Amino acid sequence: PFVTADALRHALGRQAETALVHYLDGVHALGQDLSIATGLSQTPQAVLDLAEKSGDNAPSRADEPYRRALAGIYARLCATHVALTGKQPPRPSVLAGEPYASPGDLRRDLVVLANGLADNGAGLLASGGALGRLIRAVEIFGFHLATLDLRQNSDVHERVVGELLKVAGVCDDYAALDEAARIALLRAELGHARLLINRWHEYGEETVKELAIVEAAAQAHALYGPQAITAYNISKAESVSDMLEVNLLLKEAGLFRPGPVPQAAIMAVPLFETIGDLENAPQIMRAYFALPEIAALVKARGYQEVMVGYSDSNKDGGYLTSTWSLNHASRALAKVFAETGIAMQLFHGRGGAVGRGGGSSFAAIRAQPKGTVQGRIRITEQGEVIAAKYGTVESAELNLEAITSAALIATLDHDGLSEADEARFAAAMDMISRDAFRAYRGLVYGTEGFNQFFRAATPISEIADLKIGSRPASRSKSQRIEDLRAIPWVFSWAQARIMLPGWYGVGQALGGFADKALLADMAQGWPFFQALLGNMEMVLAKSDMTIARHYAGLVPDEALRENVFGEIRSGWQAAHDNLLSVTGQSRLLANNPALDTSIRLRLPYIEPLNLLQIELIKRHRAGEADERISEGIQLSINAIATALRNSG
Repeated sequence: PFVTADALRHALGRQAETALVHYLDGVHALGQDLSIATGLSQTPQAVLDLAEKSGDNAPSRADEPYRRALAGIYARLCATHVALTGKQPPRPSVLAGEPYASPGDLRRDLVVLANGLADNGAGLLASGGALGRLIRAVEIFGFHLATLDLRQNSDVHERVVGELLKVAGVCDDYAALDEAARIALLRAELGHARLLINRWHEYGEETVKELAIVEAAAQAHALYGPQAITAYNISKAESVSDMLEVNLLLKEAGLFRPGPVPQAAIMAVPLFETIGDLENAPQIMRAYFALPEIAALVKARGYQEVMVGYSDSNKDGGYLTSTWSLNHASRALAKVFAETGIAMQLFHGRGGAVGRGGGSSFAAIRAQPKGTVQGRIRITEQGEVIAAKYGTVESAELNLEAITSAALIATLDHDGLSEADEARFAAAMDMISRDAFRAYRGLVYGTEGFNQFFRAATPISEIADLKIGSRPASRSKSQRIEDLRAIPWVFSWAQARIMLPGWYGVGQALGGFADKALLADMAQGWPFFQALLGNMEMVLAKSDMTIARHYAGLVPDEALRENVFGEIRSGWQAAHDNLLSVTGQSRLLANNPALDTSIRLRLPYIEPLNLLQIELIKRHRAGEADERISEGIQLSINAIATALRNSG
């Protein structure tokens, strides 16, 4: 709710400042190094021309064209810094210069210098040295540094579009229209250049905010280039009209332009989150591509992105069913895209915890179904995972290399399964998924008092007070689990060392599957099943039913406590025993000694923190007002999360 147009402009401004200061430092350093004189080396005319345009007429540099050219580039970068950030750079230029209109113009000037060096036998300076690195930085980061996405819930778009249409006299009650009528109306509006906005009308607060955001996005394109923002993700995407609504909002800011082949500077990207959404995703995308103007737009762009959500599907159907539904939806989407001849880019909305799609990125990408990577994949890294994976140059290089190699392997040499094995394994997973779904839903949504147990046995209410998230813990004031956001749902179970979203239902499903030999074959030869079991094994190793029993003691209703915790404990034991049976291990992580050692080293430090947190929560809930209690709870939450690592 706090991501406004001003927040968007602030983020982009800070990013532009970071990139430009980096370029200024690089050009300044090159000015010290490139002292090549005309009397000692032939200088290409293009370099001389750049030097003459620089405005640097100092006698001491009269015979140093590269330095003069760099002085001019530096002056123009300083002017660009002022134009894009509204303030002077840390080291202003003494020369006057025109701002660069685009990163491409800056790159062209730098390439002139690189070509000049190469012509004179100094190619290593141009390609392998500081100048080559600076050119690559400009190519990658432009003036925007990092590409941002827009994201909003489809319900918000519906209300905003409804108000725009009503004020414009097009439709009095857009919300009352069925899907076919909505599509027809939106296509008509997207087919001509007339705008809906009435500049003299006072729109509602929500509409004003959303229109300001797309306007800020258009300004970002003008200032920083089209790479500043390329995608608009639609949460709770459930229909074709959900995507057309976003295109209509983009049109109001000039970011969607009608025509025989429409142009969209920002792509509308549906996010399919729940089990039901994932099941419906293929038919929604097929209907979207069936619109001639959309097919023309997407083919001109070259690809279409689709985001799949792990968190809400997990909360909706449990770990195994969520993972299998995502796999199934990905395969079905690949067929739809192949039918229409459009390249697909899946955007995996993975969180840090296994319950939100976390775990090994390499294993996750390798486990993707055949035909769903094709050289393109996009994934999110969130929360503490960013520091763990990219906090140092060495770890960042290692993780980026792992992701790249996994994408290449998934594209070029898939899992090697025969069609018969694929069909056999998929049929087995369908049965296992149904049983896991039934067990999970039976506990979480079918057990009377489960929500009461969850809110008492975990620090969910205390987590809601932490200032660590961009959104409220719940989507509404409702206390229902359905309305709780996935991050606090997973995070609170991790704090209590139960980690239920990462395993519940799987043990019962595996135990009830009759063909144990087939399960062993799947564990040995199917990357998808290997990754699924490997992630669950890690979660089971980090959970602790003895500690969890102490958290359950926070539930005041003894009968409820014993009933629900009894189900959880038996489910954990089933998951533990059946995983070992399927993988042929004698204990958890026997086949992964490095991870086993890492977890075992941390556990002695986590357990006292859990017991301390329980005591502080008891005092807090009993009404003790000492500020040190609240502060201690928050510190314990942070400490436990840090020690568990992928906990939220």
